[in-house]
Amino acid sequence: MKILACCALAVAFLVSAYAADVAGKWTSEFDSQVGKQKYTYDLKVSGDKITGQAISDQRGPVEITEGKITGDQVSFVENANIQGNDIRIEYTGKVTGDEMKLTRKVGDFATYEIVAKRAK
Repeated sequence: MKILACCALAVAFLVSAYAADVAGKWTSEFDSQVGKQKYTYDLKVSGDKITGQAISDQRGPVEITEGKITGDQVSFVENANIQGNDIRIEYTGKVTGDEMKLTRKVGDFATYEIVAKRAK
């Protein structure tokens, strides 16, 4: 049992050690049902947890919650308030170098494929 626990810890350490580096600012522009949107994602990473802010040119900053990174896979949530309605926006995707290809699911209303690029 002790050996199994040690192996599990070693695997967890290796997975987090090889997680893609997503800390920092990322930008994205995309068309949506409400027109063109410009976003900056300011991400912070601690272990396999992602926090930070999603900053929209239309609404300002919103805290990122439920963020996780496993290898090159990322996911996080933006809980936005749009015209007095709380809307859950879920992001899932993959990091490749200085790009994140994300699926952006806006409540039950719409799903978009977007690309965020590391800000230089």
